[in-house]
Amino acid sequence: MTTHGPSSILIISLLALTAGQSLAVDIPVAKDLSAVIALQGLPCGRVVSVKQQASNDYLAACDGGHRYRVFINADGRVIAEIQAVTAQGK
Repeated sequence: MTTHGPSSILIISLLALTAGQSLAVDIPVAKDLSAVIALQGLPCGRVVSVKQQASNDYLAACDGGHRYRVFINADGRVIAEIQAVTAQGK
């Protein structure tokens, strides 16, 4: 039987805490971006990863392989532009 010292327990606890915090931040943004893309009639499914480029400017990757840039243009409109379709989406 393997025993783990207090340092192992501390590391596992910190990893779990950090993972929970990052998920709590990303999930609402991913859901909002999924909704924006769907409302514009573009194929996506759900957003599985998000990269923020600037304030109100995101790169969103969908589970179907599509990638979009979602941003607010100079007129204040939310725009979703297709960036790429990976082999998964073909």
